[in-house]
Formats: sequence, structure tokens, C-alpha cells
Amino acid sequence: MSESPIMIDAIINGEKYKVDNQAPRENPTHPAEVVGYAPVNTREDTIKAIDVAYDTFITWRESSIDERIKRMRKAIQNIKDATPEIAKLLSREHGKPLYDSEGEIGVSLMWMEYACDQVKEVIKSDVQEHDNGKTIIARDAIGVVSAITPWNYPISLSTIKIAPALLTGNTMVLKPSPLAPLAVSKVVELIAKEFPPGVLNLVHGEADVGVELTSNPKVAKIAFTGGTETAKHIMKAAADTIKHMTLELGGNDAAIVLDDFDIQDEKAMRRLVISNFLTAGQICMIAKRIYVHKSIYDQFVEKYIEAANKWIRVGDPFDKNVTVGPVNNQKQVKYVQSLIDDAKGKGAEVVKLGKILDQELYEEGYFMQPTVVLGANQEDPIVVKEQFGPTVPILPFNDDEHAIELANDSIFGLTSSVWGKEEHAVKIAKHIQAGTTMINTAAVQGLDVRFPFGGVKQSGMGREYGKEGLLAYTDTHVINIPNTKDLPYIPE
Repeated sequence: MSESPIMIDAIINGEKYKVDNQAPRENPTHPAEVVGYAPVNTREDTIKAIDVAYDTFITWRESSIDERIKRMRKAIQNIKDATPEIAKLLSREHGKPLYDSEGEIGVSLMWMEYACDQVKEVIKSDVQEHDNGKTIIARDAIGVVSAITPWNYPISLSTIKIAPALLTGNTMVLKPSPLAPLAVSKVVELIAKEFPPGVLNLVHGEADVGVELTSNPKVAKIAFTGGTETAKHIMKAAADTIKHMTLELGGNDAAIVLDDFDIQDEKAMRRLVISNFLTAGQICMIAKRIYVHKSIYDQFVEKYIEAANKWIRVGDPFDKNVTVGPVNNQKQVKYVQSLIDDAKGKGAEVVKLGKILDQELYEEGYFMQPTVVLGANQEDPIVVKEQFGPTVPILPFNDDEHAIELANDSIFGLTSSVWGKEEHAVKIAKHIQAGTTMINTAAVQGLDVRFPFGGVKQSGMGREYGKEGLLAYTDTHVINIPNTKDLPYIPE
């Protein structure tokens, strides 16, 4: 029996901002069921939110760091208390299994707590005494931040921006994806109520809202997670006012399995399978193409399929036996299937993985049975493009140099992984063009919020997480105090 739909509002100046135009969000498991409605805000609504954030910044930037931390810790507790309700809502609107939703909230809280613990030390002024006098290197708040977040990890990819922005004295207007707007809005509301009105604002909508958030002259910084093509439009929109940017974009992350990888290591093989199919493959940093040394290729494929068949159980996100839920939306299903069909049409073998626990439910929802693609070529779309769904190609390589060449043969460079004996794997990792390379693990399993995360090449610019993720929301301000008696002589 379906639950009653919930209603989400925008938040502007600390108050719920109601509009008549509402967009439904369906349940990917039961597409006929509407989980809730989010407002479709206009460009005028967005301008109002930006104006409020701009005016509020004047006073908020003067708040003490202790006050900001105190407020953020209250917000963290609010989220902890509401985690069961929020996780359930996220699984209903997104499709990810409940354990995955709970994990996403857990990572969000971990980052928020780290940011609270570290921000005071990270942004404190560096005062240097020297022969010519004294220099203060300060870290100033930037201003209004526009945050635009995606549907795959809507909560963690919003809090990754909210926490550092507010803790360093900025104000924010955040726009979630229309494909997963509900649970993240609940989180934003829980945070916003602990801060002065106007510090954290929330709007929903389509392209016109995004255009305003990226072009408005009162916006000083854009924090965006999403597709590379969208980022190109954002950069153009922001060019006239030279805005700060943090862009975490697409990835086509390579996993290199070396000849000294222990294919009998069941735990390692399971980690690799999870790194391909967690959240139904809808993670920017998931391993999307596997390269295996030709000497162990056949054995590897056999053991990989065996491990995948043990771990992958497709079904209802609220079934505790399920490890893979539906894909978030029908458009994504069609895109992923087109890549699979293209590979199959070119002669590749497509092997289905795991078990479908409820065939009737499977046919009702946006489900895809995970697959591995064998025999694809390096130039095939299934290898070149980011699948962002439950399929992965496995290709052989000849030697280390060949593996590095294949891995780097991409416009993307978000994350990568190397699997084998540590010394050998690290040697290879140093040659991979990526923002992060993990050894014998990949994707969320190897994520550590204490260290910076972001991409190279067309996978983005700037870093989130770690101390760099805090500094990214500040401007460096140098204050020089010279000994005036020692100033160089300048003729009057």
C-alpha cells in the first residue's frame, strides 16, 4: 500500500516559500506511485533567494567561527535524529536500497563533523613576523554561493557544499535535482532552521533557475556536481562576472587488474564487484571499465562472475536481502540499455549477473539486471562513455605500459583503481591521470572525507572534502604591515 505523497517547499529568508506549480517525483520501484511533489520555482523566485542571501552575507560574514560551529553541530544532531525517516524517503524517491541511503547520510554526517572539527584551524589567520615588518594571511568568506546538486547522491553531494560554505562565513542558495528533490530538501530544512534567516536558501526548478544561479552578478561562487556538458554551459554563464568555481563532473573510471592480483581473494573480488554495481552503478566515482592482464584474463572473468552472482540481488530497496535496487529514472535505463545493445550488436558478449528476487516487481519498476560486457573494443561507446548504470566492460591488456595507456585514453580523470601487490600497484598508480587512485579498492569503499576529492581533465576543477574542501570557500587576503622606517626611498 503506497503512502501519501509529501509536499516540499522552497526556503527563502528562513521561511517556506510556496508556489502553485508543483512537479511530481515518482517511485522508481513502483513508477505509478508519486512519492512527493517539489515546487517548480521561477527565475524571479531565484533572484529573490539570491538577493536575500546577498543581503544576509553582510552580517553573517561577521559572525564568529565558534557561533557557526555551534549552529552546524545542532544541525548535525537534527539530521542524526531524523535519519530513519530521511533514509526511507530517499530510498522511495531514488530507488537505492535502504542500507545505501543510510550509508549516504552517514558519509554526510561524517564530513559535516570533520568540517566542524577542522575549520577553525584551517581558516585561522597566519601571522608572520619578518625583517620588513609583519604580514597577515587571512581567509575571508567569498559571498553568495550557488550550489547545484545531482540526483545520484543528493544528500551527501549537497552537504559537501553546505558545511564548508556556511562554516567559512558564506551564504548559499541550493538547487537539488528534480529527480531526487525530496529527502535532500528535508535535510536542508533541518540545517537552515539552525542558522539566521537567509544564510541557507533552497529553490527547485529547471534550466531557467540554473541559468540565474550561474549568471547572477551577486553570486560569487558556483559549486556544481553533475555532467561535463552542463558544466560547460555553467562556465560560459559565469564568465561575464568571473566567479569562483568548484566543479565535480563526470568520470569514466578505470580499474587496472595487474598480473599479480590474487584472483582467489574472494573479499577483494567482492570489493571490485561492489565498486561496479553499488547504487546500481550510478556513482560518479564508480569503476566503469575494467582492464585485466591477459595472463589472468580468463580466470579473472570466471571468478568475477562467480563473485557478482553471490553479491548481486536485485529487488525492492526495503528488502534486506537486496543489494541492487532500480535505476533512478526511465531515461537513464534507456541510455544504459542503448550502450549494451550497441556493444552486443558489434559482437560483444553480454553476461547477466546476480539474481532477480521478484520478477513481477522487476517488470514494474525501472530495474536493470546488472551485466558484464566481454569482447568490447576500446573505442566502443560502452568503454568510451560514462555508463552511469549497472553494466561494466572487461578488457584485456598486454603489459603495464599498455594498461596505463588504456586507462588514460579518456577525456575524463575523476578516480581510478589499481589491483595487485601494493608496491607494483602504487608504481602504476603514479602514472594514471586521475584526481584519486585507490589501491585494491574503489569507489565509496575507498573514500576518506579527510582528504581532497575531485577530478582532472574534463572531470572538473577544484577539490571537495579534506582541508582543501574548506579552503575552497575562502579568498586569500594578504595584509602587509611594513616597518615604515625601512621602506625603500621614493623621491618626493
